[in-house]
Amino acid sequence: MVLKTFGWSFGFTVIGLAAAFFFWGWAGFAVVAILVVLEVSLSFDNAVVNAGVLKRMNEFWQKIFLTVGILIAVFGMRLVFPVAIVSLTARVGPIEAVQLALDDPDQYSEMVTDAHPAIAAFGGMFLLMIFLEFIFDSREHHWIGWLERPLSKLGRIDAVSVGIALLALLITANTIATEAYQHGGGHADKSQTVLLAGIAGLLTYLVVGGLSGYFEDRLEDDEERVDEGQEAQQRAAGGPTAVGLAGRAAFFLFLYLEVLDASFSFDGVIGAFAITNEIFEMALGLGIGALYVRSLTIYLVRQGTLDNYRYLEHGAHYAIGALAVMLLVSIRWHLPEVVTGLVGVAFIGASFWSSVRANRLDPEHAKVTAGAG
Repeated sequence: MVLKTFGWSFGFTVIGLAAAFFFWGWAGFAVVAILVVLEVSLSFDNAVVNAGVLKRMNEFWQKIFLTVGILIAVFGMRLVFPVAIVSLTARVGPIEAVQLALDDPDQYSEMVTDAHPAIAAFGGMFLLMIFLEFIFDSREHHWIGWLERPLSKLGRIDAVSVGIALLALLITANTIATEAYQHGGGHADKSQTVLLAGIAGLLTYLVVGGLSGYFEDRLEDDEERVDEGQEAQQRAAGGPTAVGLAGRAAFFLFLYLEVLDASFSFDGVIGAFAITNEIFEMALGLGIGALYVRSLTIYLVRQGTLDNYRYLEHGAHYAIGALAVMLLVSIRWHLPEVVTGLVGVAFIGASFWSSVRANRLDPEHAKVTAGAG
């Protein structure tokens, strides 16, 4: 099972590290290896959250996530995205931006650093909405009961998560963003930039998440009608069938996953500039790391890990909330990558241990979920 799921990741690791040694020597080999570890450590919570979404898809869309999705993740976020950021902020064409990255990597890195406030605001707001929607939702199990139970009751108020997210954005734009960190240790007022980018991140979540939820609800309604023997009537009337709805629902869930992965990638891409300015070394190292994250997501789905360990998804969402806050804080203060990575690992580890203890106290639940997985 492990070799089947992680086989491509192992293979590309060998090829990628060999290519790094061939083109850049031992120094390039070490840089790419460090970037792989950086990406995996920063994105482990991403894999857990992705698994919670991916398990609702059929096998076909899981394969799309591993093929088309990984191409978007590797080439889109790890190679094209930094170039696009420089192109937009420096107001130069994409070709000029690539030439700048190759000929003057230091200036290229400075431009990406100066664009960090907008990147952090967009990604921070998107991730914050994911955390708030989770924490305000009613669920069967509560990990931190004294906090989650009253918040789930508060979640009955319409749009409470949107209101809190907007409040957080306004506070960030009018406090932290007034002295946003820039290259060379300088600061600049990026209030308007952060406000616009944060609203864009919020709207992206509402649009993509709303569409995926809409089609998923339609799919559930259709499945209920099929169970009642109404599928034949739908086809005779020329209405939508369960297969069509499943396709659209899965498609928007796929888009949701790609935006989610992009938001998680922001801190990894920015953090990579602290290690290297070479865009191809960066793309290779982060791309291999992204392969492991995708493989881990599939492994969690096929093993039924989220069902067997009831609090694991809680820990991942708390890690998301912490990452969202750290992204917003990083607009003004630089945070070491080891901090962002360890916070996520700590939440995942704590939730896993809590799940193990809960299974020992409730062995019947553990048997049922193990059988279902």
